[in-house]
Amino acid sequence: MITSETKIRVRYGEVDQMGYMYYGNYAEFYEVARVDMLRTVGMTYRYLEESGIMMPVLDMQCKFFKPAHYDEELTIKTTLAKMPGVRIHFKYEFYNEAGEFIHVGETTLVFVDMKRMRPCLPPEIFQNRLKPFFD
Repeated sequence: MITSETKIRVRYGEVDQMGYMYYGNYAEFYEVARVDMLRTVGMTYRYLEESGIMMPVLDMQCKFFKPAHYDEELTIKTTLAKMPGVRIHFKYEFYNEAGEFIHVGETTLVFVDMKRMRPCLPPEIFQNRLKPFFD
């Protein structure tokens, strides 16, 4: 299992009239957190795309417990609980500055060969970088 933490501050343009972070922005924060997690194991989306692999989102789920507010620094705990195959599943837990659990989300992405536009396994180098976390 791999877990990483990413800190992101809620910007003014990301809140609604109530001063709460707009619900549509959570998906963007998921992306920031998962890209950050992959960087911690030495992989980047850029490398995957240059290798001919893209990772579209297949499924996204989320649940809101408390709102995130303007200028609040959030901690996003991202977890990859099992070794990916054709699909890769991320779980996100959001905590506010007081350390309160405020949101949970999950995304499932698919590795797609860009030439054939078909699902595929991740590149061997990607699998090798993740193996130590799942042995």
